[in-house]
Amino acid sequence: MACSAPETGSIRFGLASAPINLDPRFATDATSERINRLLYRQLVDFDEQARPVPALATWKKLSERHYRFRLGETGRLFHDGSRLTARDVAATYRSVLDSKTASPHRGTLAMIERIQVVDANTLDFFLNRADILFPGYLSIGILPAAGIEAGTAFHHQPMGSGPFRLHSWPESGRLELVRTRDRQVFVFEQVHDPTMRVLKLMRGEVDILQNDLPPELLHYLAGKTGIKVQKHAGSNFSYLGFQLQDKDTGQWRVRRAIALAIDRQAIIRYIFRGAARPASALLVPEHWAGNAQLGSIKTDLDRARALLVRAGYSTANPLRISYKTSSDPFRVRIATILQQQLGRVGIEVDVQSYDWGTFYGDIKAGRFQMYSLAWVGVKSPDIFRYAFHSQSLPPSGANRGRLVDEQVDRMIEQAMAATDTEQQAKIYAGLQARLFEQLVYVPLWYEDQYFAARDDIKGYRLAADGNFDALFSTVRH
Repeated sequence: MACSAPETGSIRFGLASAPINLDPRFATDATSERINRLLYRQLVDFDEQARPVPALATWKKLSERHYRFRLGETGRLFHDGSRLTARDVAATYRSVLDSKTASPHRGTLAMIERIQVVDANTLDFFLNRADILFPGYLSIGILPAAGIEAGTAFHHQPMGSGPFRLHSWPESGRLELVRTRDRQVFVFEQVHDPTMRVLKLMRGEVDILQNDLPPELLHYLAGKTGIKVQKHAGSNFSYLGFQLQDKDTGQWRVRRAIALAIDRQAIIRYIFRGAARPASALLVPEHWAGNAQLGSIKTDLDRARALLVRAGYSTANPLRISYKTSSDPFRVRIATILQQQLGRVGIEVDVQSYDWGTFYGDIKAGRFQMYSLAWVGVKSPDIFRYAFHSQSLPPSGANRGRLVDEQVDRMIEQAMAATDTEQQAKIYAGLQARLFEQLVYVPLWYEDQYFAARDDIKGYRLAADGNFDALFSTVRH
């Protein structure tokens, strides 16, 4: 289908990166997951403290390994007119658990032993081990069983029961959804260059931008008539990741030297203009399983140089590291600053920037020495099993750096086996201290969320994780 102009009256959303996969069984990039929340309903959602709350269903814990879920009435109609039943829920999760499907979420749900449909509104999950956080794992969008059985290409032909449905997808960089309650069309348009996104907003060619703008452009927009800007403290965790099987980045002294060479405060102050806060762990300190006691990493160039010498590097034999990032200009700018800061202690950094699809593909495949990314929208502390357990190597999980640490594995397993959340929170706090000590990731910061919109756009509100849920109530006046 050829590209066409936006439909009259549509609300247009400018994106830095387009969604990659609109099948919730496979989506892992932030844009796809945010769009999928609009298209699909899930059994469980989360409150502001990241605790699970009912969405499609309520639940009862019948025993340590037996949960019963009962579907309510909201969100029970798929976009093709068929009714969502317990059979569809069971089919979705059985598909994720099927090794032939190769879903990246399979490892997270490995505790599910079997699923039994009781009736059209009720189903039971039987576990192979107790897990007090189990309901919080059931946040995958529900697909129709008939489509799963027929092999429908949901990644490009989504079929959910969410408040939005697919209107058209004429090309990879342009997606059109329609809000089912009032038939309002929303156009998601990929515009790689942030300056061009800002110009499109000012000219009225797009109506909303969220994140992925350099602070100076955001500051520029804040002073423009007809444009409004809002900010919100964020929870998305930015970090440097490493290939831990590499002869250089696999050394703790190297990672510690990198951490000590970075001046986070200067970057936050001058580059982010204060719109970020230093991070020490993947979970924000205010998360119920966070660790507010972790100290921050202070810049210490002399200590960094000494560690590199002890690791066997010198002026005659400098440490050379390849650093992968996306081609977004702001991310390249940060990478260049980090390159300069690491250069002060004698680390020679080769910055390699790629379009998002290539970059993300390399990270998932483990083709890197060092890279920068962010964990977006994290709610469940099961993220630690998914990202750090030795059995969570891709494609079974996101242990992309190939961490193998018996203590980390043991603490993850202890947390999963805990019998109450207080005990679990203590274990997770200790686990985060271990990861911080080992510098599996070098933590950077939690970036603020922000959006800029034209004045006639009403009802859009920011969430701490940057989701697009506010489009449920966004209108043009």
